[in-house]
Amino acid sequence: MSDSETKSAWDPAKEVEPHILAKLDPDFVRYWTKVMSKGAPPGHLSIEQVRANPDKFASPCALDTKGYEGTVDTEFASEDGTKIPVRVYYPDKSKHGPGPYPVHLNFHGGGFVLGDLSSESTLCLSMSDGAGVAVIDVNYRHCPEAVFGKCFQDAWAALNWARNEAASLNLKRNSISIGGISAGGHISIVLQHMARDAGLPLKIMLASVPPTTDGLAYKYYTDSPFASFHEFYRSPVLSWERVKWFGNLTMPADQQAELRNMWPDWWLAPIRAPNFRGLCPAFIRTGECDSLRDEGEAYGMKLVAGGNDVKIKRYLGSPHNFMGLKAMKQKEQYDLDSIAALKEAHGA
Repeated sequence: MSDSETKSAWDPAKEVEPHILAKLDPDFVRYWTKVMSKGAPPGHLSIEQVRANPDKFASPCALDTKGYEGTVDTEFASEDGTKIPVRVYYPDKSKHGPGPYPVHLNFHGGGFVLGDLSSESTLCLSMSDGAGVAVIDVNYRHCPEAVFGKCFQDAWAALNWARNEAASLNLKRNSISIGGISAGGHISIVLQHMARDAGLPLKIMLASVPPTTDGLAYKYYTDSPFASFHEFYRSPVLSWERVKWFGNLTMPADQQAELRNMWPDWWLAPIRAPNFRGLCPAFIRTGECDSLRDEGEAYGMKLVAGGNDVKIKRYLGSPHNFMGLKAMKQKEQYDLDSIAALKEAHGA
């Protein structure tokens, strides 16, 4: 048997622990088997290799929507003057009228390292068309090219830009929501607190499969206090090996002390935020078979304890990035849930 044939013989029963395989949605297992049989990239690839082949490592829901009808590419200046690209998705005028429109800020996932304006384009299109909102997809700065923490400054600048330029962008200044997946969920959670502290109203915050601790700084997966991090450390999509790959690029051991002195502690671990009262409504979503499940739900329970309006939903059989996988029925339900939450929050 040739090397290529050996690589193609990926068997989930051998590569995934039995208790995890039993919980995973069969649709996902079939999809992941096909992906791995084509030769998935190993976790030890350098960032240079990844940057040199962006299409190879693109999100499964990525679509280049540049130039699509109803989309506008523009940029704004972050706190230090850096230009941050955004893509605005406007809803269909024939369905939703001429505007001004409610607006939803989307922050993509990718471990604070990966992602661009194509990564979650299909999700942005779905939210915009389904809920009748303008979606601003923000391509915040990534590590290691930018120091970890700049992404939060970019998110704050994006929120203020959307408010200040609402008239020229045909948006409703006082009908803004925020959200993101994975790293984007972490960013959205931090922004939720920043907006509350500044007295800026938000309609809702949607955080999906978010990391809410400083897990990127863990030395061992057992450093996590959450059971799901231990149970699913070898799960597909977001294994401990992959978490460490992201961690080495965002919070390398020799820079952790400096990073912790640079930013508020709760920016790195929003579950340790000092005040959980008076926050905007939130919809926290997790995957049953995701290592980040428990910390996301624990953050949601802290919101509940703070007296906030909170909905928490766990998608059964789902791994970390299920919302980007067309092969999964849970992805369709996820899209419907996003649309329903935005319509209710914005009164659409």
